[in-house]
Amino acid sequence: MIQSLLIANRGEIARRIIRTARRLGIRTIAVHSDVDAGMPFVREADEAVCIGTAPATDSYLRQDRLLEAARATGAAAIHPGYGFLSENAEFAERVIDAGLGWVGAPPAAIRAMGLKDAAKRRMIAAGVPVTPGYFGADQSPERLQAEADAIGYPVLIKAVAGGGGKGMRKVDAAADFAEMLESCKREAAASFGNTQVLIEKYILSPRHIEVQVFGDTHGGAVHLFERDCSLQRRHQKVIEEAPAPGMDSATRAAVCEAAVKAARAVDYVGAGTIEFIADGSEGLRADRIWFMEMNTRLQVEHPVTEAITGQDLVEWQLRVASGERLPCAQEALSITGWAMEARLYAENPSTGFLPSTGPLDRLRFPAGVRIDSGVEEGGAVTPYYDPMIAKLIVHGATRNEAAARLAAAARGTQVWPVRTNAAFLARAAAHPDFVAGRVDTGFIERHAETLIPPAEPSPAVLAAAAAAILPEAAGDPWTSLRGFRANAEASRRIEVEVAGKPYLVTEQPGSAAVVADGVLFLDGEAWPFGPRRADHIAGAGEGDGAILAPMPGRVIAVLVESGQAVTKGQRMLVLEAMKMEQALLAPFDGVVAALKVSEGAQVAEGTMLARIEKPVAIDAPATTNRESE
Repeated sequence: MIQSLLIANRGEIARRIIRTARRLGIRTIAVHSDVDAGMPFVREADEAVCIGTAPATDSYLRQDRLLEAARATGAAAIHPGYGFLSENAEFAERVIDAGLGWVGAPPAAIRAMGLKDAAKRRMIAAGVPVTPGYFGADQSPERLQAEADAIGYPVLIKAVAGGGGKGMRKVDAAADFAEMLESCKREAAASFGNTQVLIEKYILSPRHIEVQVFGDTHGGAVHLFERDCSLQRRHQKVIEEAPAPGMDSATRAAVCEAAVKAARAVDYVGAGTIEFIADGSEGLRADRIWFMEMNTRLQVEHPVTEAITGQDLVEWQLRVASGERLPCAQEALSITGWAMEARLYAENPSTGFLPSTGPLDRLRFPAGVRIDSGVEEGGAVTPYYDPMIAKLIVHGATRNEAAARLAAAARGTQVWPVRTNAAFLARAAAHPDFVAGRVDTGFIERHAETLIPPAEPSPAVLAAAAAAILPEAAGDPWTSLRGFRANAEASRRIEVEVAGKPYLVTEQPGSAAVVADGVLFLDGEAWPFGPRRADHIAGAGEGDGAILAPMPGRVIAVLVESGQAVTKGQRMLVLEAMKMEQALLAPFDGVVAALKVSEGAQVAEGTMLARIEKPVAIDAPATTNRESE
């Protein structure tokens, strides 16, 4: 068994690896950027080394510094986690050439499955069913158009080096193909430095089914059954589950056998995932499930497989990397119950899922739920890395039980002041179509109106806020009198302020809300509240022309100057947070009366960045009494 392990990653997956390594008696070494020095994974490791500054390109992606840290600490092996360098064949080779153990896929397998077109050709040769499409080397627009026409629309253009939803375009008609092809190639060039694409038949009722596979250095290969990852937003997974709803034993056997065949085709070693696309229009059928790609690493959603099999997949990785045989034969593996995982992100669904960063003054989860998290209360979410706060993982005897537990876990999550998608997750897990197993990759888009919580507080929130402030009015005889009128139920009208706005609320019976430090937590949402301030004026603020930061982030561009005339819709500033850019536009024609920030400034959500004023029409000489800025 490996005796010492350097973890070339951070946050949640680093803590996950440390947990298993400690149980196996393996010494762990964490690496971290300067901004991560106070993170839990750094504290929990046996040793830690700072490898650079906050940007990943200056720390977690620096192969030289990772190898230097391994040599300096006497590490016997490196575990890359997922993301960053986990599927980088060059780094894997450098680790192996340095005489270190590599807890990951063989470099040859990473390369074989790294480009989607080459991987599909290899799968066809191995007898694995592949989505109908064109994967050829001729990349001329004319050939690609002809192949798309022959396949039949709609089709999907995909960058061969793509991932994470980038470099993908759906084309519904031949007339749109040329424009979509150019758009896809531009994005592929910017994201991956590779403009090659493939064409696939677009599946109208797509299900994302993936199979967990494992191989060892002794020729062993097994599967640990399937997961369904169909609930996605912008091609990013949101809720995953195992097993897949509607999967019968015959279809499961066929798909899992195909996955093992795919792993054997590249002499796979370690943890991997074979991803399939299924046409779910008539239920799951073996003849309508096709190979899509392989992820040559451990997946974010691996805990649901652990929950239904009772296996520790990180332990499997470490044993295989130590030269041992697979811990279980195929016939010894079985499915028990149902598991689901939801990704809790630092984002605000009511503002288009804009990222949210800042301190985690409160971070609480309900009991009875497995929480894999990279942060803790009192810490912070920074703009430098992935915005996932935690994974909520539940297990039940049945799918309905697991869904109910997941919805309850999301409703009971308390995070402040960072905004999260907890209420969104709760609504998704409790949605009748989800509970019934009617899921595909378009589920969230179809039901967005009911899944995204409104920006304004619900009646339940207002009632809970009013009930919570009643003790503050106990000394006021006019609000403390109850049952004053004969034959009438006692009720009161309470003036309350929620999220900075005043409301007049009729007192209601108590609710299940949790109140802490002026914040109300209910059904996964968080609302600052209190008694209405005497000086509050409804609608007061910086005026209609105020340009406020919709998210915390860095100002990466200031496109206007003070005094400049602007037109409605004109780009004024650009914010960036967690690799997402947000352009801020002029709400009407006017003049820039105030410019409060400069390029490079870090700003909090709600910060006034600029203000524009409508031009004043003057019919005769006049004076103005405008406040100087």
